[in-house]
Amino acid sequence: QVQLVESGGGLVQPGGSLRLSCVASGISFSLNAMGWFRQAPGKERESVARINSLRSTNYADSVKGRFTISRDNAKNTVYLQMNSLKPEDAAVYYCNSVHPYTGRPTMNYWGKGTLVTVSS
Repeated sequence: QVQLVESGGGLVQPGGSLRLSCVASGISFSLNAMGWFRQAPGKERESVARINSLRSTNYADSVKGRFTISRDNAKNTVYLQMNSLKPEDAAVYYCNSVHPYTGRPTMNYWGKGTLVTVSS
């Protein structure tokens, strides 16, 4: 049974940092590209970053230079280090298995996500 559990969100001031984690089970984690997505109120879910099985990464323009995606295959975990956070980064963040070239999610299943609030 597939399970994705995101954590690490919270309230942070503009310019602050957070590290999100996503633990995946029920998939061949080390073989899968993984991605982070976010959805702000009233907006569609958007791709933020992805990392393939060879640890090659790709980022949305809006987060380049501020966010870093990484993975620990031994822990079936993908991380998102978020620095220099802006109010527009506020959203619920989700992870999913993704197609390595398109970045589109490969599963209809989504975890509960983790809420990031950026406010002074």
